[in-house]
Amino acid sequence: QVHVVESGGGLVQAGGSLRLSCAASGSIFRLRDMGWYRQAPGNEREMVAVITSGGTPNYADSVKGRFTVSRDNAKNTVYLQMNSLKPEDTAVYYCYADSANYPGTYYSRQWGQGTQVTVSS
Repeated sequence: QVHVVESGGGLVQAGGSLRLSCAASGSIFRLRDMGWYRQAPGNEREMVAVITSGGTPNYADSVKGRFTVSRDNAKNTVYLQMNSLKPEDTAVYYCYADSANYPGTYYSRQWGQGTQVTVSS
């Protein structure tokens, strides 16, 4: 079983910064993509940023130039540095990890419980 735990959310003023962390642990043979989604009240969950095991990032247009995703493969951890935050970035941020538990098994997506980010105007 794989566990994914986020940390680093909180309340920040517009224009400020936050850094989210997400660690995967448990029966991990190999991790593939890791990344971040978010969900604001009344909205569907949307992709924010993802990063491949090789370090190639991909961003939603709404966060390009402001957010940076990175990962530490030795620690099975992914980070999201969020700068120039806007009130519309307010949401619950969810981390995921695509993991294979054993050699030859399929990858499955594991989600964290989410962390609240609130940006005040």
